[in-house]
Amino acid sequence: MRLFTSAIFCVMLIGSSLIPTAAAAQPVCGSHGTVSENLEKGYAEAPVSMGVTTSGAIIEVFASEKGTWTLVITQPNGLSCLIAAGQDWESLPTLVSGAKI
Repeated sequence: MRLFTSAIFCVMLIGSSLIPTAAAAQPVCGSHGTVSENLEKGYAEAPVSMGVTTSGAIIEVFASEKGTWTLVITQPNGLSCLIAAGQDWESLPTLVSGAKI
């Protein structure tokens, strides 16, 4: 069911400003500005965490207060693609280095 939900989510994000895909297996991609704008407008999602891969790509998690989330990768050339999407996002508390749980 989650795979179906993710597929529907990806189809909903395809708009005139995103690169259309020829097959459902291809990722939904566009400029970072377009992707983040669509996530904000369509799902009230905003970046909550990010990191840089060894190849120089940026990975971001966008999440909403309702618990929806989207994982986006932005390549060094500026192309952003959706990797995964879901629901029930939960932010974990930040631990101070060396603190005991």
